[in-house]
Amino acid sequence: MARNEKIIALFDVDGTLTPARLQISDEVKTFLAELRQKIVIGTVGGSDLPKQKEQLGEDVHENFDYVFAENGLVAFKGNEALGRNTVLQYLGEDKLKELVNWTLRYIADLDVPQKRGTFIEFRSGMLNISPIGRNCSREERNEFEKWDKESGCRKTMVAKMRELFGEKFGLTFSIGGQISFDVFPNGWDKTYCLQYLDGQFDEIHFFGDKTWEGGNDYEIFSDSRTVGHAVTDPSDTLKQLKEIFGM
Repeated sequence: MARNEKIIALFDVDGTLTPARLQISDEVKTFLAELRQKIVIGTVGGSDLPKQKEQLGEDVHENFDYVFAENGLVAFKGNEALGRNTVLQYLGEDKLKELVNWTLRYIADLDVPQKRGTFIEFRSGMLNISPIGRNCSREERNEFEKWDKESGCRKTMVAKMRELFGEKFGLTFSIGGQISFDVFPNGWDKTYCLQYLDGQFDEIHFFGDKTWEGGNDYEIFSDSRTVGHAVTDPSDTLKQLKEIFGM
């Protein structure tokens, strides 16, 4: 049976195709290869392209029809680059420094159980901010996630930043993953990637694990152009795909 070129399934990475920051399993990879015989598939993650390759493999461009890194600010169709934009161009150096300086002062005063390194990761389309630091170990990452759920650390920080910088700089704040949250210009959430798909597909399915309001999958999950599917982990993703596409 010929592949249906009018249906595409887009996948978040962390918690959807892989456990957080871990590599894709052979089972998921094999299943996606089979799914690709039926429909078009793509990734849309908040992380940069090198991190997507760490998790999905260096051959990600060969295994997915579309690869959208940093919510689509870095976009590919196969190996062909479709576009690129940067948060530095949007904000300018002065506003960016004001935002970074405030963030570092705030984190310095936080009583986090552990602090490691890389509290702010500068990406093309966003700032990724982590109160514990992205250099933490897997065990520390898991411990922070539990502590954060109890303390509301990220939610409180996001609320304060939204109040100070949301309207002033035109920024959106979105909690994702276990240890961090993203800061990006309004409209630069995962719906940004849809501009490259508009008019080409009859159905755009999106699968993500953080689809609640405030989660980094919410906007694309609830967008009128997509059919949103909330998943809990990679095994649930496969289960839902089998039910939807009859595999």
